[in-house]
Amino acid sequence: METLHLARGIPRRTASAARAGVAASRAAGRARSAVSFWRRRSAGAGPVVLRRSAGGGRGGGGGFGGFGGSPQKDEFAVEDGERESEGEGGSGGGGLVLGAERDASGAVVGFSLAPQTRPDYVEVAGAEGEKGTDEIKETEETEGEEEAQTKLSYNIVFVTAEAAPYSKTGGLGDVCGSLPIALAARGHRVMVVSPRYQNGTVADERYAGAVDLGHCVKVHCFGGVQEVSFFHEYRKGVDWVFVDHPSYQRPGNPYGDSFGAFGDNQFRFTLLCHAACEAPLVLPLGGFTYGENCLFLVNDWHAGLVPVLLGAKYRPFGVYKDARSVLVIHNLAHQGVEAAVTYKNLGLPPQWYKALEWVFPTWARTHALDTGEAVNVLKGAIVTADRILTVSKGYSWEITTAEGGYGLNELLSSRKFVLSGITNGIDITEWDPSTDEYLASHYCVSDLSGKVQCKIALQKELGLPILPDCPLIGFIGRLDYQKGIDLISSAMPELMEDDIQFVSYAWVWRSTI
Repeated sequence: METLHLARGIPRRTASAARAGVAASRAAGRARSAVSFWRRRSAGAGPVVLRRSAGGGRGGGGGFGGFGGSPQKDEFAVEDGERESEGEGGSGGGGLVLGAERDASGAVVGFSLAPQTRPDYVEVAGAEGEKGTDEIKETEETEGEEEAQTKLSYNIVFVTAEAAPYSKTGGLGDVCGSLPIALAARGHRVMVVSPRYQNGTVADERYAGAVDLGHCVKVHCFGGVQEVSFFHEYRKGVDWVFVDHPSYQRPGNPYGDSFGAFGDNQFRFTLLCHAACEAPLVLPLGGFTYGENCLFLVNDWHAGLVPVLLGAKYRPFGVYKDARSVLVIHNLAHQGVEAAVTYKNLGLPPQWYKALEWVFPTWARTHALDTGEAVNVLKGAIVTADRILTVSKGYSWEITTAEGGYGLNELLSSRKFVLSGITNGIDITEWDPSTDEYLASHYCVSDLSGKVQCKIALQKELGLPILPDCPLIGFIGRLDYQKGIDLISSAMPELMEDDIQFVSYAWVWRSTI
């Protein structure tokens, strides 16, 4: 059996073969590191005071407005009373950790102070009178032997363009709607950040349970300042956070309408990424913020700017220095490619252009004067993310090949040491045939008789001959080459020579992502 640990915030797989005492000792050290931020803010830490930053840095990234400029020497910074040494933390000097910046109207445009009290989801066990040693232990049986395994809880932030049941166009919505719930059930604190889509249909009611938090963040991008707000719903142990902005309020699906992709998708998802980076710092969910020590799970290109922003906008000023990012690639075909001139709209420093730089091959250029220069958001995420995951082991190999890499195969191959495939699972509560309300008859592993009744009900509904023993083949998915529809088409004539039935629930997918 293997367990997933985060050593200093970086996910890595380790075999759980150590003895219980060794495992507990190592985990205790990781626990102390993971919650040191909260210990400094609680009873064991000195007061938090405001001071002028002599070295020019601001822990809150202030002078540059959080968007890549130069910090000012006379700006305020936050200093921890337990600051270890001058010169740590911010880019300029002096143990700068976290700060809050507001404009003249009072709107939050920077970073938030951590709470003065320890979050209630962290259990604290005293050790010889010393506070702050956090351990959560549970026993597991491994290869016939019971071992004491220390379980730690982490702050996990999903960033995604869709999350069921609020928004869904495919598998991305399913994964980001169910995986956070599963992780929360394991004891992690989980936030999902996604747009609050409003298209004027009954689908808008899915957000009825989300309340306006009254927090606004100003995002400097696309040559101006955009203000986004946040809605929140706590459901099934997860903080569902929805970014609200007029660009998410229009007819169609999350990416486009019947005429194709929205022309401002780069703008819409740039806002999402900036807002997602601010959410753990400024939103007091359950009474306190998530803080800096987060693991960001960014899904596909729509969230791809998050790891770039962590490196370009926050870490130079000592913020999110211990946070880590994991890029999850669901569909490599969609990469968020736009003209190179749009880079200046993303709210990134000029020196980070190379991370997103993309040049089309000669054969793909539109005319003789076309230089092929572009920006590729997904490429930037691949370059800057700490780890890269795909939806299966097979897909993790496929995207490193010329046939399946969509031009990124060599880059992905160069990062294969951080590339892994984890097969998508299912929500076993929702897809339980023994309780599924949509089935004509229930069945379970000990009694499969209900499967035949479900098959007969489907044959009746579709007007097929009622043949319980006839093989019935089903296909659910897009009519897309990625789904192997060409293989089905070529095999169908030979298949139909036998006594079989074929049912397809498919749809044509416009290029709107």
